[in-house]
Amino acid sequence: MPLRVNTNIPALNTRRILSINNRDLKTRIERLSSGLRINRAADDAAGLSISEGMRADLTGLRQSVKNAEQATNLIQVAEGALNEVNAILIRMRELSVQSASSTVNDDNREAINAEYVQLNNEIDRISTVTSYNNTTLLSGYGNTVNGDATVSTSLASATTGVVGVQNSGAASGTYNFIDSTTEGDNQITLGNGVATQTIDMGPGLDADGFATLSGVVATGSAIVANFDRLGIQLTLSGEKDAYGLNPATAGYRDGDLNGAVLEINAGTGGTFQIGPKDGAVHRIEINIDDMRASGSYLNLGSSSVSSQSGSQSAISSIDIAIGKVAAQRGDLGAFQNRLAFNIRSNENTIENMTASESSIRDADVANEVSAFTRAQILVQSGTSLLAQANVLPQNALSLLG
Repeated sequence: MPLRVNTNIPALNTRRILSINNRDLKTRIERLSSGLRINRAADDAAGLSISEGMRADLTGLRQSVKNAEQATNLIQVAEGALNEVNAILIRMRELSVQSASSTVNDDNREAINAEYVQLNNEIDRISTVTSYNNTTLLSGYGNTVNGDATVSTSLASATTGVVGVQNSGAASGTYNFIDSTTEGDNQITLGNGVATQTIDMGPGLDADGFATLSGVVATGSAIVANFDRLGIQLTLSGEKDAYGLNPATAGYRDGDLNGAVLEINAGTGGTFQIGPKDGAVHRIEINIDDMRASGSYLNLGSSSVSSQSGSQSAISSIDIAIGKVAAQRGDLGAFQNRLAFNIRSNENTIENMTASESSIRDADVANEVSAFTRAQILVQSGTSLLAQANVLPQNALSLLG
């Protein structure tokens, strides 16, 4: 092996290897101090891209859980107020029954009516002041069906058989029905000019279990036409004779809805973001009808117990109002349960997605400590050997002696 003075090859080789070990040691120190395996894109470009997407989804999921919890609180505020409205209606019914009896005279009825009117006004006041974050909840929240919120005025049950219209987040606008009378068609199409959905009602059965010749709802029963993509459900009665007799009787037959129009009024609020992304499946929409006594839904504004006949009529009106309040509370309870399941589902997703993100991005401390110890030993030995390599050219001085 030649002896050179100008170029110390062993020292250059040792320095190169020492630089590699120093960089490895620096990487191990950085990972141990940060707890992350990926501190920059160069550490793992693909892993960084995947983990950043997971991080974005995780922040959205955590916020959606908070949104669902706050939506539950909002619903509880509304349902708590409706509980008191229900109690007031029960008291109003008690007063109506009292006033409807001939055991009290008109002077007594005036005193009874004074409390009745005050209770009626209190329902209006509660509905007006019940709010969450400065948004009123009981005077119309979310999109609602035009007119009577149970049966739209344009879908009179006497001619179409529609006995209920439920709105579950339907967009505001005008919805038109196409209901062909073709024998055996049994399809209903509903659209608002933007989206259209056709549902097949299937063959209907009469009360004796035989297929109907015309119409799809059995006599004495009811079915739900669920336009789930539009957020609208129709309850159709089957009180007509299955063979088309007694056509004036309320009940649905194939073709009755053709040309009918349903109006959905725009409301305030009612949309909760309970998922991390855009899209209808990541949102839930609720609607609360106008629960004021003077509104068209409860329709108690003109009721009075100042006369015996008025008291008798008020009993029926209040019974209907009690049913509507109970139905609204039931809907709110269903939404609460749905939100509770959503929260649990999102929390489970957060847990598992966090584990996946951790496996990609977090440092394996045991592995990093082992690598750190190895790099530290190699750096120390390399530094010692570099010093030895730098002394090798001095051997040339022995030749000059």
